[in-house]
Amino acid sequence: MDLLDLREQIDVIDAQIVELYEKRMEVSRQVSEYKIKTGKKVFDKAREEEKLRKVKSLTHNEFNSHGIEELFEQIMSMSRKLQYRMLTEHGSIGRLPFIGVDNLDEGKARVVFQGAEGAYSQAAMMQYFGDQVNSFHVETFRDAMIAIDEGSADFAVLPIENSTAGIVSEIYDLLVEFENYIVGEQIIKIEHCLMAVPGTELSDIKTVYSHPQSLMQSSRFLNQQRWQQISMQNNAFAAKKVAEDQDKTQAAIASEYAAKLYGLEVLLKGVNQSSTNSTRFIIVTNQKIFLKDAKKVSICFEVPHESGSLYHMLSHFIYNNLNMNRIESRPIEGRNWEYRFFIDFDGNLADSSVKNALRGLREEARNMKILGNY
Repeated sequence: MDLLDLREQIDVIDAQIVELYEKRMEVSRQVSEYKIKTGKKVFDKAREEEKLRKVKSLTHNEFNSHGIEELFEQIMSMSRKLQYRMLTEHGSIGRLPFIGVDNLDEGKARVVFQGAEGAYSQAAMMQYFGDQVNSFHVETFRDAMIAIDEGSADFAVLPIENSTAGIVSEIYDLLVEFENYIVGEQIIKIEHCLMAVPGTELSDIKTVYSHPQSLMQSSRFLNQQRWQQISMQNNAFAAKKVAEDQDKTQAAIASEYAAKLYGLEVLLKGVNQSSTNSTRFIIVTNQKIFLKDAKKVSICFEVPHESGSLYHMLSHFIYNNLNMNRIESRPIEGRNWEYRFFIDFDGNLADSSVKNALRGLREEARNMKILGNY
């Protein structure tokens, strides 16, 4: 037999596979109708595991056994997704516990940010809420989350990602710990300045203070010096310390606004190595709300510690034609080598495709949480 004959045989077999697949999906549709009437859950893990064992036993070698397992995992996954879509179309998916609003009532809001006066968080807050915002500041990110959790503030402004240094991992962990939700974001350009008390020369400096990420972002410049680098909770705290100590051997890396606020002299501008350095801040509240024109959804979930589990979760985005634009992972405390995944994707909680994907994820993932729509 030549190659052409073999390909013709494959074409015939493939047509039979397609016909059988469509017959199977029609039966799955009928199964879905039954589950809609009875309220039975779509995902039956024990049933699927038994099915995989049975079809694998029909094969004649280990290679085919593994291939059949992968094939039927996909077939059953598509069957579940069809059933989730039918549940959505029949209105059996249930309402998500989030309320769409036209605006955030920003004029009356009380907003908290982490750091001191002059922090980049304050700049992000003022860009988002306006210069006349009613605000106060706290020392730590946790303090900010507690403030909105307890109701002493309506919103908090928190940095979650820098284009150079990456994610602020503590914020991800706090979003899981607290029942607070993202309702907005603000991106600001970062230009770090080296500052000291007036009259200081570069040769006078022995110690520089700043936030760890700011020190990292300015490492190319700092590595050319012989200064001791000391981490602070916030850039503005660093500027404040230098201003209070009035010691010419000290310098801070912070924003130009912080230098003006604390009466420091800017010795050098743009000491961070990237001219496009930006930080993304999130606006967080304790209410389950989202703007009706929101375009991005953030969620987190855990997956079983087994082969292919993350792949199957991500397939819900593919099937529902949702564009996933970020995935991060964080280790789960107390469970070695297991991780919680954080995902951002395009969409609105009112969209049927989003509801469909979230329904599938909620049934198949562990501890899925909607972090916000903004």
